[in-house]
Amino acid sequence: MIPGFDALQAIGWPLKASTPFPVGVSPLDPPPDQVWLDLMAEHPNARPARVSEQHRSGYIVSDGPDHAFPVESLPEWQRPPGYRKGTVTIDQRPGVGDWLLVEGRKAVALLPRRSAIKRGAAGEHYQQQLIAANVDTVFVVCGLDADFNPRRIERYLLLVRGGGVEPVVVLTKADQAEAADAEVLPGAMAALVELAAQGVAVRAVNARDAESVAALNPWLQPGRTAVLVGSSGAGKSTLTNTLLGIERMKTGEVRESDSRGRHTTTHRALIPLPAGACLIDTPGMRELKPTGEEDVAENFSDVEALAEQCRFRDCKHAREPGCAVRAAIEAGKLDPQRFANYLKLSDEVAGAANRLATRRAQKADEKVAVKSLNKRLDDKYGKH
Repeated sequence: MIPGFDALQAIGWPLKASTPFPVGVSPLDPPPDQVWLDLMAEHPNARPARVSEQHRSGYIVSDGPDHAFPVESLPEWQRPPGYRKGTVTIDQRPGVGDWLLVEGRKAVALLPRRSAIKRGAAGEHYQQQLIAANVDTVFVVCGLDADFNPRRIERYLLLVRGGGVEPVVVLTKADQAEAADAEVLPGAMAALVELAAQGVAVRAVNARDAESVAALNPWLQPGRTAVLVGSSGAGKSTLTNTLLGIERMKTGEVRESDSRGRHTTTHRALIPLPAGACLIDTPGMRELKPTGEEDVAENFSDVEALAEQCRFRDCKHAREPGCAVRAAIEAGKLDPQRFANYLKLSDEVAGAANRLATRRAQKADEKVAVKSLNKRLDDKYGKH
């Protein structure tokens, strides 16, 4: 029996209760990558802990729902990010939701991720930024006010599905919307009907009401982890407070002009919930750049299905005869704005994929160059 197993399980630890740790860590359910087992064997005196907060020089980690403590990071996690030997990229550093092996107050290893939500980092140079790790569900939160934007929801879903987790669209401020106009909620659901047809759950809630928020319980079972994403003012912190049953997260008013809020959440944080799940709250994100690893077709299967019916395989869906996509738009069966977003995201993903391929090729070339240099030195001076 693992000492403190119940505490670990409460923050998402996947080992079975009958599994000893750290010796003889199998069986696992589900089994992790072999690298996980190898790292445990390399650090027999280490104990697992989960990253609940990330800071410049270290991390706050938890080995139970009621015990958090700071740990020092490895030197390579503090150096400027890069692709050269001895450096790691931004997304390879631990983030909120990651599992570490810890000895004393020092992190000694990062355990492989089961899932990861990432975005392209801001700036001209290609980098990936981790939003959250080892999550089961992503709640894409959008207010039923001026914040409501189906195109932005589609962009979030593109990033989320690329990370291998289940997305759920959460429409907040349902009570305010119904009080202002009874047609707001039905209209929003109609605008997202294609998402529902693709199996994406959509739930409308009053984020301040526990009974209303209970609609999210199927995705918040014990041992599971969910992350909240959405723009500032969408109601993520209010939702977190209601799920916790206490006013822990700071909330603020939104601007009347555009229903946007200030960044009341300033950093990502993993929070154990009373029901046994873990929730990761995140600051509002103004920029959502693809990483180049996303699958546009998976998120726009309706457009892809129509494109297959076009007369010409290389149809650009502009003025070509026999274009099934244009016919569907003219017949009112396909939202022209959804199609425009499909084209826009396709271009962005393709561009990011090209930059990613270039980065990988540069990294491969550097490895070959270093290997060649080492061989020449060995031939000249002999191996040491």
